[in-house]
Amino acid sequence: MGSQSRWGITLPLHGLPLPAQKDLVTSLPDLGYTDAWSAELAGIDAFTPLAFASQWAPQLRLGTAIVGVYGRAPVTLAVQAGTLADLAPGKFVMGIGTSSKVAVEQWNGIPFDKPYQRSRDMLLFLREALAGAKVSHEYETFSVHGFRLDPAPKIPPALALAALRPGMVKLAAAEAGIAITNWLAPTDVPKVRDVAGPDCELVARIFVIPTTDTNTARFIGKRMIAAYLTVPVYAAFHEWLGRGDIIAPMLTAWHSGDRKGAVAAIPDSLVDELVIHGPLEHCRERVAEYHATGLDTPVIAITPAPDVDLGEAVSKLAPA
Repeated sequence: MGSQSRWGITLPLHGLPLPAQKDLVTSLPDLGYTDAWSAELAGIDAFTPLAFASQWAPQLRLGTAIVGVYGRAPVTLAVQAGTLADLAPGKFVMGIGTSSKVAVEQWNGIPFDKPYQRSRDMLLFLREALAGAKVSHEYETFSVHGFRLDPAPKIPPALALAALRPGMVKLAAAEAGIAITNWLAPTDVPKVRDVAGPDCELVARIFVIPTTDTNTARFIGKRMIAAYLTVPVYAAFHEWLGRGDIIAPMLTAWHSGDRKGAVAAIPDSLVDELVIHGPLEHCRERVAEYHATGLDTPVIAITPAPDVDLGEAVSKLAPA
């Protein structure tokens, strides 16, 4: 299991151009942050912010959370991972995942076929390729013939897999050793831990809206929940966690095309469970609850709200 003292943040920070984030990123290790994890969907890619961070704050462990296994070819993923592994020797985690059917099929025109098998195959390929081996293999979901990463990184990166339900969590534990999840409450962590086992590091992105305006925080939080928890994999995740009845009205409205009704159907209590908001000191204490219930690495995602001072938020959300 990973160190209980890990404390991460999501890069890039919202509201500032990437080059303008240098001073904030440089300050992270002194504030007590150990990790910086990127994300990508429809904006900035997952690798570029970490390339900057590797030079601005070389003490940080850096991770992608996550890069999709469909949008880039296997060799392309290996080349990008190898580049970052050399920029951050021994401090880079290559986190991959399936992304979503919308991003894969609707945006990229790629069939969202066999997500479990594709994830497994990519982990197996990346482990070989990033170790410098010559790879010639017919995997179930793709094939690679005669590829060798040259130069291979001196220290191969750790691997991590985005995992929500038991099958993927077990795959992450067995083939990566690090499982990445998000959209869970502290009380949900033990259920994921039971599946992952004691030796798998659990990483989770924790959404924080640093405002004392409860109505604004809940308004933002409900829009975020509607955007995510209506995605089938997230809906299934929360049904597994025991929230099927709570999210059913939202899903019914969403699938009937009633977006406003879906947002309105989300109870305040669900927002308060899944999205941290309030005074910054309170938010930091809520993040620490995840450690207490068995999460190894909370990764704070500071979510924009009116009048948020980004520098103050980064500083006061640092570990106590």
